[in-house]
Amino acid sequence: MILHGIGASEGIGIGKAVCIREQNLDYSSVKYGGRDAEKERLKKASKKFSEKTSRMAEHIKKQVGQKESEILTGQIMMLSDPFMTEQINDAIDSGLCAEAAVDQVCGMYAQMFAGVDNEMMRQRAADVKDIKNRMLSILLGVSEVDISELPVGTVLIAKELTPSMTVGLKKENVAGIITETGGITSHSAILARAMEVPAVLSVHGASEQIKDGDSLITDGKEGTVFVNPDERTLGEYIKKQELFLKEKSLLAIYKNKPTVDAEGSIFNLYANIGSAEEAKAAAASGAEGIGLFRTEFLYMDRTGVPSETEQYEVYKAVSDAMPEKEIIIRTLDVGGDKAVSYLGMEKEENPFLGHRAIRYCLDRPELFKIQLRALLRAAAEHENIKIMLPLVTSVEEIRQARALLEKCKGELKKEGVPYFDGIKLGIMVETPAAALTADILAGESDFFSIGTNDLTQYTMAVDRGNPKVEKLYTVFSPAVLRSIRSIITAAKEARIPVGMCGEAAADPKLIPLLMTWGLDEFSVSSSRVLATRAEIHKWRKAEALKVTKEAMSLSTATGIEGYLESAVKSR
Repeated sequence: MILHGIGASEGIGIGKAVCIREQNLDYSSVKYGGRDAEKERLKKASKKFSEKTSRMAEHIKKQVGQKESEILTGQIMMLSDPFMTEQINDAIDSGLCAEAAVDQVCGMYAQMFAGVDNEMMRQRAADVKDIKNRMLSILLGVSEVDISELPVGTVLIAKELTPSMTVGLKKENVAGIITETGGITSHSAILARAMEVPAVLSVHGASEQIKDGDSLITDGKEGTVFVNPDERTLGEYIKKQELFLKEKSLLAIYKNKPTVDAEGSIFNLYANIGSAEEAKAAAASGAEGIGLFRTEFLYMDRTGVPSETEQYEVYKAVSDAMPEKEIIIRTLDVGGDKAVSYLGMEKEENPFLGHRAIRYCLDRPELFKIQLRALLRAAAEHENIKIMLPLVTSVEEIRQARALLEKCKGELKKEGVPYFDGIKLGIMVETPAAALTADILAGESDFFSIGTNDLTQYTMAVDRGNPKVEKLYTVFSPAVLRSIRSIITAAKEARIPVGMCGEAAADPKLIPLLMTWGLDEFSVSSSRVLATRAEIHKWRKAEALKVTKEAMSLSTATGIEGYLESAVKSR
């Protein structure tokens, strides 16, 4: 039997199935003990939840990393949110026991988040469900799922791999992970990739179709699961597993080498990060700088705007992690699929085309100044920070941002606070408007960085979360590739650096095109740094040019992608 899902963590996992069954959290026999008694039970359970979760977060921080531990600390903040607490207490006042009140309020939030057609918001729904189930376990005295003693060669099967389940998980014992829910950006995927465990998510009906002890093959790249495979299939995948591990070990030779093509031409290979802790991981992975620091994560899972001091400390920590390297920090990019409740963002009919990113920041100058001041201060010591504006569509936006930046410099100078006067201000080119006027915008920008995710979405007029049109969302479209080429050309003519921080920067099929067109900087996830360096190293200019000419002579996305895939494989 072959099952299909989403490949969320690369690798081949071969082992025996261990199915994690849902707990019995039936509270129908619990009687209402009165308003004060139920609130006291809720208070004690919330305290126990926070204490246990803090210990879990600390464990994950040590075993996996800071970013992954923040998944759990975010749950503590969510449960302690005054608005949620008030709603649960109101439910108790109406005559519900603590269990029913938690179930009702958390269920309402989970349903609200799940109804949003966006992976990040759906992940919030998964967090709320995890909070609900763990709170019910504490209130009912039911033991939480413990997967710390799994045998070697286990392939975990679960409806959902929650952050709380992973505590104590020994990655050397887990050959693979299969879940019925989750996507590329889900917490299950993040944790699996951090542990380097092959994972296939969104395998519908996995818990019913797979039994404990079944032999399994998990292909974390293709999103395929083989249940009780025949000898021939098993043999094929054992060879694939050996090849994957061999290729991974061979990449280690590129760790401390420069990023050059086969003829010695130099490129910059940077990493994309979302926290100061990830900057250390990026440096350890061999990244030559940071091409994208997503600052919106500083604003999420909290009840108020991070202060100037708090932001300064985070940005400085990133700068300190790579003091001799370039650090590109993107200003607040909220709206669209990244809503932050306390920022007072109004509900919009089409948030992806609405009041978001640089538009929102320019309309909230006092909020924006907090971030700009923090960035100027953090850059003072090493002078290695550059500021990048998201979703720019016009020259006016760059000019307004630059004027506000100059105003912040004047304030800091007057206050006698050290700052970096020569800080560079660049833009993400991720809209058709920016791509079509790249030559104009280059005259106002210190650098470009191409954001292929949004550029593809907007160029192709495709909601990438809509499965009915998902096939149209491809960077290999001639329209998208021509946009990328013209953006790079405009930057070259203006003599400003141009990089790419979208997922396409790590795609081997695109590398010869990007090299030929003159991309200066590839910015990828830390886990893709060595593979990208190795791929760049394979190409000679003449070979890359030949492949690029042939690819760009084709008229369809499928034709281009198919040709490039064969060109890469034949090397």
